[in-house]
Amino acid sequence: MPSLPTILPRDVARAEATGHAHEHGFDAPVTDPHGAALFEYALRLGDDALILGQRLSGWTGRCPTIEVDLSLANFALDLVGQATHFLGYAGQVEGRGRDADRLAFHRDVLDFRNCLLVEQPNGDFARTMARQLLFSTYQKMLFDRLVVSADDFIASVAAKAVKEVAYHEELAAEWVVRLGDGTDESRRRMADGLAWCWRFIPELFDRDDVEEAVGARGIGTDATAFREAFDARIFAVLTEATLPRPADQRPILGGRRGHHSEHLGHVLSEMQFLPRAYPDARW
Repeated sequence: MPSLPTILPRDVARAEATGHAHEHGFDAPVTDPHGAALFEYALRLGDDALILGQRLSGWTGRCPTIEVDLSLANFALDLVGQATHFLGYAGQVEGRGRDADRLAFHRDVLDFRNCLLVEQPNGDFARTMARQLLFSTYQKMLFDRLVVSADDFIASVAAKAVKEVAYHEELAAEWVVRLGDGTDESRRRMADGLAWCWRFIPELFDRDDVEEAVGARGIGTDATAFREAFDARIFAVLTEATLPRPADQRPILGGRRGHHSEHLGHVLSEMQFLPRAYPDARW
C-alpha cells in the first residue's frame, strides 16, 4: 500500500501551525475524551488489520496452489499496509512518541484492541477462508462508510483500502462456494470452519463508549446499521455454496477491551520476537 500524506486531526494541525501544540497537550498522553476515543478507534482499525495480516502470512509457501499462495501473501501485505497507517495515526493522536512500529511490536497482549475473529488460528484452508469471508465482508462494508469520515486521514486510508478489501472478500467467497459445493470432505471442512468462526461475528457489531464517541463526531460509523446487509451477503454465499447457516452460539466478546484468547499471545510471541530481542537495532 503506497504511503499516504500525513494528515493530523484538525485540532492538532491547528495547534501545531500556531505553535500551541504543547499547551494543548498534543505532545503528552491523550487525556481528553475525544482524543482518547480517536486513539482507541485507530488502534482497533490497525490491530484488526495487523493481526489478520500476520495470520495470513503463515500460509506463505503452504497454500493449495501457487496462485492462492500469492493471493494470500498479497492480502497480508495489504493488511499490514493498512495497519501501518492506522497505527501510525494512533501514535500521532496519542502524542507520546510511539510510531506504528512501536505500537505493533512493543505492546503486550492486554493492550491490543483487535476483534477476536482475526486472532483465531488458521486451522485448515477451509477455516482460513471462512474467517476471511466473514472479516472481509465486514471490513469492506465498514470502509465503504468510512470513506466519508469527518476525519480526513481515516477517510483517505479507507478510500484506498476498500478497493483491496473488495478483492479479499471476492476471493474468499469463491473458495467458500468451491469448497462447500465440492467433495464431501471439502464440504465438511468448510462447514466446520464456519462453525468455528460464527461465534465471533457479534463482536464485530458490538457498540461501546468508543464507538459511540467517534460516531457522534462523524469519525466512525454505526456498524449495526449494516448488520442486515452483512447477514444478507453471507447467507447469499452460503446458499450458493449449498451450506446450511451455522447454528447460533454464545457470543464471544472482549477483544476490543483487551480480553483476548490464548491464541493472540502465540501470534505476538512470533511477530514481536526480533524487535524485542534487539530493540535498538536499525535495519
